[in-house]
Amino acid sequence: MSVKLGVAPIAWSNDDMPELGGDTTLEQCLSEASQAGYIGIESGGKFPKKSNELIPKLEQFNLDLCSGWYGANLRKNSVKDEKIAIQEQLNLFKDCKAPCIVLAEVSGSIQGDPKKKLSTRPQMDEDEWKNFCIKISELGKYLEDEEMPIAYHHHMGTVIETQKDTERLLDNTHDSVKLTLDTGHMLFAKGDSKKILNDYNERLLHVHCKDIRKNVLESSLNQDLSFRDAFLSGAFTVPGDGCIDYKPLFEVLKKKNYSGWLVVEAEQDPNKANPLEYAIKGHKYLTKTLSDTNIEILNR
Repeated sequence: MSVKLGVAPIAWSNDDMPELGGDTTLEQCLSEASQAGYIGIESGGKFPKKSNELIPKLEQFNLDLCSGWYGANLRKNSVKDEKIAIQEQLNLFKDCKAPCIVLAEVSGSIQGDPKKKLSTRPQMDEDEWKNFCIKISELGKYLEDEEMPIAYHHHMGTVIETQKDTERLLDNTHDSVKLTLDTGHMLFAKGDSKKILNDYNERLLHVHCKDIRKNVLESSLNQDLSFRDAFLSGAFTVPGDGCIDYKPLFEVLKKKNYSGWLVVEAEQDPNKANPLEYAIKGHKYLTKTLSDTNIEILNR
């Protein structure tokens, strides 16, 4: 088996908080991502939305588009409306030969609200859960037919946050609804990434390698901070700089023959955590840990 290493642009500029890295150019982000050793990058707010503009940018820095975020509103929208809303990104990703769309339901999300504590995140009752699973299954089948599958991202502050939420979603949706496992968000929600990898490997399509600073996490949970205040306090960091041991996780990936992207991602203030420095740190750690696990890294 072999994997590819990518990085998310959120370390350079944050779409939810434009003041973080607001002056950082797309060219700097792409150049430093390539310099740090990555062959792929996820999309971000500063990326062109047309493939005839984005593809030359990616080629200039020898990068592939390895996916990107889509915030769905299926709790409010019809599936028909959501299909219309996703078309621009769907067409862009197909043109760029991305492997999937990283999708999360954001209706009612408190992830960007600094005044709302994580304990107040939205919840669904039994009827809404049933309806939501039906709708996301329909969207998943549509996108699978378009050869651009959903890789669902459990996320702090949203209706699908915990390990239990994630398992319930996967247990009650069509198998076209795949999974993005985010190691940082899973630990933040007190979940077990290794168990998810073992139990749902057939649904795993994408992995976000996000680490956690344990002391900041414990403080954030004890104080019931907002998601924004937690990451501004430094809850997240890159692999190798936090408390997560990735070797046991990679051993499961090897056993399950995962061959996809491992994407380094960490919401941080770029004025406090230099994006290039941390991108290099994450790449070095993953390279060593994958080597120790006898997993090959594809360079092209």
